[in-house]
Amino acid sequence: MACKKYDVIIIGAGAAGLAAAIYCARYKLKTLVVSKELGGVIIDAHKVENYPGFKEIPGIELMDKFQEHAKSFGVEVRQDEIIEISKKEPFKVKTKKESCEAKALILAMGSERKRLDVHGEKEFRGRGISYCYTCDAPFSKDKTVAVLGGSDSAARAAQLCAEYAKKIYIIYRGDKMRAEPYLVEQLEKNPKVKFIYNTNVVEVKGDKLIKSVVLNSKKELKIELLFVEIGQVPNTALAKKLGVKLDEQGYIIVDESQKTNIGCIYAAGDITNASNKFRQLTTAISEGSIAAESIYKLIKKGVHET
Repeated sequence: MACKKYDVIIIGAGAAGLAAAIYCARYKLKTLVVSKELGGVIIDAHKVENYPGFKEIPGIELMDKFQEHAKSFGVEVRQDEIIEISKKEPFKVKTKKESCEAKALILAMGSERKRLDVHGEKEFRGRGISYCYTCDAPFSKDKTVAVLGGSDSAARAAQLCAEYAKKIYIIYRGDKMRAEPYLVEQLEKNPKVKFIYNTNVVEVKGDKLIKSVVLNSKKELKIELLFVEIGQVPNTALAKKLGVKLDEQGYIIVDESQKTNIGCIYAAGDITNASNKFRQLTTAISEGSIAAESIYKLIKKGVHET
């Protein structure tokens, strides 16, 4: 099979990747989006309430709209897995299903959920421990549950569980939630919710299903479900193979044009050190759009970066 040629191949189909694809297509760049999973971490959001134009919308529905928008401009979106990429332009990209090449790349692989790394976690994954509250919150009906974390995602997890559960503990290692004040205020008013601050989970216990968690205070908390919302780590394994420079926290270093240290390789979204590391839907879209424009200018001039 002949190797199909593109101007840009975008790796990742979350907000950053799809926004980049829309702008690339509008610049008349032949564009392919490749991602093992479509939609990014935002599809786990039960409700998105801070994206302009939508007072409230499920994350998966919003990402479906992004994808439809990109496809309407002729962008090819494929669910596939990258196996190998050559380290110089034109970039030869090999996936499980095909081989193709591009003049430029945009890395937008997003991030993945952090694990607890405590005794009992592995044994009770899927048996009471959940990393996807939008998937599993309905299982908390009439149960006592705990949400571990202090971010927006932890607050939203507790908010959704409150629609089902009889009692919710929010366990956080800090002395106060760092989620949006509006979300915290709502939870503080909810009689089902109890905050446990300056605390970590050090062990998960149970039989066939989870029955309790042990806290670093040595207190054992009886629960039936545990939602882990302690952050994310960037998916930069592919970037490392390409020789892309990362900062001390493992995020891709980019300049104001979203360019990496490798010629014709740009990055956008949760995997970069840009936007003051304010990892929001709006900043991911902004970075993807900037990367697309930067590549357009590059290709228009016929410049080859080094």
